Formats: sequence, C-alpha cells, structure tokens
Amino acid sequence: MDTIVSTFYNVWRCIYIANNKNDLPINDQIKVAELMVIGPNGEQMGLKKLEDALTLASYAGLDLVLMNAGGNPAVAKVMDYNKFKYERQKKQKEAQKKQRETNKEVKEYRLSITIDIHDFETRRKNAQGYLEKGHKIKGLVRFKGRQMAHPELGRDVLNKFAESLSDYADIETEPKMEGRSMYIILAPKK
Repeated sequence: MDTIVSTFYNVWRCIYIANNKNDLPINDQIKVAELMVIGPNGEQMGLKKLEDALTLASYAGLDLVLMNAGGNPAVAKVMDYNKFKYERQKKQKEAQKKQRETNKEVKEYRLSITIDIHDFETRRKNAQGYLEKGHKIKGLVRFKGRQMAHPELGRDVLNKFAESLSDYADIETEPKMEGRSMYIILAPKK
C-alpha cells in the first residue's frame, strides 16, 4: 500500500511541478541521455546515465533537476525542488521589495487658488502620511481662465502647503510654472 501511495505522490508532484512553464525540467521531463550529477549536499557524483540518476534521486526521496541543459555534459542536481522554488521565490520578493524602497513614488496633490480650508487640511493630512512613508509629494495648482493673470495666488497656496508640511518635508523644487499649471515638489526630511 505504501508503494502505491508514494508512487501516486511522485506522479502528482511531477504533474504539479510541470504545470509551471518557467520552471526547470525535473525527473521524467529530462530528455538527456547522460548527465553530470551533483548530490544533495553539493558533492559531484560523476557522469551518470539518466536512469541511474533518476534511481539515485528516488532512493534519496528527492527530485532530479536539470540545471544546465546546454552544457557538455548536461548538469543535473538532486534536490527538493519545491524547497528550491520556494527559496528562489523568496529571494525574488526580497529583491522587489528593495527595488520598491529605492524607487519611491511621487504622489500628486491638486490644489486650487480658491481651495477651502477643510479641503486644504484633508490634502495636507494625506500628504503628511505619504511623507512619513518616505514618498515625495508634488503639489499642483491648475489655473483656469482669468486666473492666469494672478500666478502669485497659486504660488501663495503652494508655499502655504509647503509651510504646513515643513515639519515633515523639505522643499526640493521651488514653485514653477509649466503651461497652465504651477507645481512644487516636497521631499521627506531625513
């Protein structure tokens, strides 16, 4: 009974692992006649035929994974493939996390010349939260119609926005006009 269960488990495991197209060929998926086999502890076991290598792997209760099919001879390793995939996935997540930390977002907040006090405070509180997380903030005032005649009003709103966040941020870019908009960029304090 145990051999039937273990056989079923091995077949299921191979099918489950084979469903991922990006993965390395394992066990019965390997189509190379002779392999350089590396043991589970990293020791070289020498040049073996595929059948012998599969027997070694099944005797150890592990998988035979083709690491380098293009080499002469091809290289395969005896290992627990699910554990290998888990550790590789974990490393990728760590790398992505570090990349996200280095590439912080620039969060944009639109303000207007006629912004109400409550709306201004709401945007200030949200911006403060993002600054505490380490993101940069871009305050933007868009001028409509005749408001273009008074850019100093937009500059006043942006300076007031920067002043209200002065405990959390430094001004990275002073207020600048760009078309019908004026913007300021704030960076979190170190």
